[in-house]
Amino acid sequence: MTHLVCFDMDRVLVDHLSTWQYVYDQMGINNDEAFDLYNQGKLDEWDWLKLDIALIKKADPSLNDESLRAHTIGTPLMKGMRNCISSLIENGCEVAIISGGMQETARQIASMFPSQKSWTRRWGGIDRHRGCDSKLHVFTNGWLSEDGQIGDYGRYQVQMNGKGSLVNILQRRLGISVANTASIGDSAGDIGMFEQSDLSICFNPWDEKPVNHADITIREKDLTLVLQNLLEWIKE
Repeated sequence: MTHLVCFDMDRVLVDHLSTWQYVYDQMGINNDEAFDLYNQGKLDEWDWLKLDIALIKKADPSLNDESLRAHTIGTPLMKGMRNCISSLIENGCEVAIISGGMQETARQIASMFPSQKSWTRRWGGIDRHRGCDSKLHVFTNGWLSEDGQIGDYGRYQVQMNGKGSLVNILQRRLGISVANTASIGDSAGDIGMFEQSDLSICFNPWDEKPVNHADITIREKDLTLVLQNLLEWIKE
């Protein structure tokens, strides 16, 4: 019996406020203005993403796809991340990253778990490779490039409150039921994933909003604790 385990990335697989913020820190910029407008309801997610891309390009007009990817290098990973995902794969699980975070960081994580299949463009695949595909399914946001140059509109795969729909589509494509699905997240944006899962784990919670929607809450930043609960659930 195959199980599906879906992870948020920022503050879950990555031990940082967000993968976007990590890049801003590297570049010495901030997106407080757009963030405030979004929280006031004056900006939708699509326009917020475009403003963030514009902010990055304005900060360094010479920036291209390669140099922007370089700014993501060194993003701190959560304690126990590699062992957690490796153990799930060894136990026959399908593993997905579903996050509004940056696609390059998710690609770096997914590339730690290569498959024996040759890389091909696929729904939920990685956008850069070393000849082989990843065993993970990846859905994230970020930027688009053409001929190495960064576009204006960005890559928008994951809506803040639309993660449950992605989990549902993934379940149907993989033939895995809600009863065999688990999700791990830290914020209100992950509640949709929780609702589409048999087991929901609120890990390193951003605030108390998602806690009330989760079966288990883990406040210690160690994914080994998440793995223990997942392995118990798989064996039930």
